[in-house]
Amino acid sequence: MKKVTLIGFIVILLLTSCGSSNNGELTGVVGRKKFFEPEPFEMAFVPAGNFMMGPSDQDAVFAMNSISKSVTVDAFWMDQCEITNNKYRQFVYYVRDSILRTKLGNADIANRQYFMVDAEGTVIEPNVLNWEEKIDPKEETTKATIEEMYYPPEERFNGKKQVDIRKLNYSYFWVDNQSAAKSTYKFDYANNTGKYEGQITNNDGTRTDIKDRSSFIKHNIVNCYPDTLCWIRDFTYSFNDPQSSLYFWHPSFDDYPVVGVSWVQASAFSIWRTDYMNSALRKEGIADVQAYRLPLETEWEYAARGGLDLNMYPWGGPYTRNYKGCFLANFKPLRGNYIDDGNVYAGKVGSYLPNEYGLFDMAGNVSEWTCCAYHLSAYIFEHDLNSNFEYNAKPQDPPVLKRKVIRGGSWKDIAYFLQTSSRDYEYQDSTKPFVGFRNVRSYIGVN
Repeated sequence: MKKVTLIGFIVILLLTSCGSSNNGELTGVVGRKKFFEPEPFEMAFVPAGNFMMGPSDQDAVFAMNSISKSVTVDAFWMDQCEITNNKYRQFVYYVRDSILRTKLGNADIANRQYFMVDAEGTVIEPNVLNWEEKIDPKEETTKATIEEMYYPPEERFNGKKQVDIRKLNYSYFWVDNQSAAKSTYKFDYANNTGKYEGQITNNDGTRTDIKDRSSFIKHNIVNCYPDTLCWIRDFTYSFNDPQSSLYFWHPSFDDYPVVGVSWVQASAFSIWRTDYMNSALRKEGIADVQAYRLPLETEWEYAARGGLDLNMYPWGGPYTRNYKGCFLANFKPLRGNYIDDGNVYAGKVGSYLPNEYGLFDMAGNVSEWTCCAYHLSAYIFEHDLNSNFEYNAKPQDPPVLKRKVIRGGSWKDIAYFLQTSSRDYEYQDSTKPFVGFRNVRSYIGVN
């Protein structure tokens, strides 16, 4: 009896001590959950630091980008390897399956719940897919809906059913923080109303007055399937048909870097990856993490250097061979002897030793998209803290505004482009058999 009384007294004491009484002291909001960021799967931590961004060797004649500057970079996580075919295929499969489930949900099949509903049976807005609902391929409406996902009979090769890749369109939303930061919101206290001042550029290039917060929420639709024909299109008088038909789909290439993906597709993949992760975390009651994204040009170079100052290549030395005479990356060595480094085309990710940050293939194999727009004089006007230059080019913009920085060099490039400081560009809507990408995620917390 004494134990029960004692326990009851302690409980009452705790309840009263944790009450909402105001003692006049600034204590902050109580009850906040502590957050410890887990190590992301197959990502390497890149600590914050400062480095000299720019050439560590003589620049090519007339390149006009031989400026070096001191830059400070915040901490972030980076994929240890480039995004592989198999990882990108997960994105393609998700888009395929979500389109099918959306079609089935709109078909309103009896006793089937392809959309999530609330307690009253109302479909959650926007239509949230119910991935737990099993698809019954024997149901007549389902069979007809699945048939819509294939090429029509007149477009089939040898009568084989294949998914129509033209329908694999990923619909996504993103927030234009740059435009939001430039806008002005004024509140009219007399009339108890507020409005935005300024205009915003729409996806079609027109400019309209900012209406409300929705003006900064952008909606894009992009086809997610890689351009496999880039293997043929990009090389004149060269036989690359096997790569075109096998590279993305055959299991032998699962661990090879995905190519034929435009900058727009890579950006869409990053948004999907963010939503995919956050959806899983929300089920466990965990707050959203920072978004996955393409790296800043500054972040990419800083990570490639691996903490070594003024190094020409990610491995630190000034040569492309080790002391045994073996090449240290997959590129175009000598006078075009592609196979001398062990690969004719792109090789399996992680085949060469990582740099000091544990990052593989930061030189060679495939070049990598960054989020930055390409400008010859970017180093001059960029800030020295997390340097960045972005431009959201519209489809109707001239090609010069669609140039995006690529880094690292590829299997078809000479050693110059493998240097940590070498810059190049491709157009954001172009697809190349030698350009891939990897993601970064800003570090949450103390560096």
